[in-house]
Amino acid sequence: MLSVLMMAGFVCHVMSLTSPIYEYLASAMIVMTPFFVGSRLKRFRDYGREGVISFMRGWAYVSMMFFYGGLLFALMHYGYMTYIDKGFLASTATQVLSIPEIAETARQMGMADDLNEMVRMLQIMRPIDFSLNMLTIMVTAGILLGMPIAAIMKKVKK
Repeated sequence: MLSVLMMAGFVCHVMSLTSPIYEYLASAMIVMTPFFVGSRLKRFRDYGREGVISFMRGWAYVSMMFFYGGLLFALMHYGYMTYIDKGFLASTATQVLSIPEIAETARQMGMADDLNEMVRMLQIMRPIDFSLNMLTIMVTAGILLGMPIAAIMKKVKK
């Protein structure tokens, strides 16, 4: 289920390149992720562990949930970049950066070279590179977000 939430957020993000309203949905899905994971951990604690879970077991559960969700998300991301995208993300970024107001703002902030380098990297990266990057981000997020979520959901026998 976590991977479905991540996939929906990614789809909304891609759609936001043509219609900005979808970026709000993508942002909402990103913000919802820790709460969704916390509710799944609570359900596991209450029904699977009979109301008791240690910090380490909760942290491991959240980390593994992000790992497997991230793995499915990375597979979907690979499929999108390989078969569907066909350079859409890179061309859209190029179009956005060619708008005179945005180009001038980037130049004034000293970011023009960095943004041009980002677009160049988008054009030369392989789909597997994007996917492995997404998997790494999800695993890291799971490890970091797992600590506070597990600490909040921890419950020991009295």
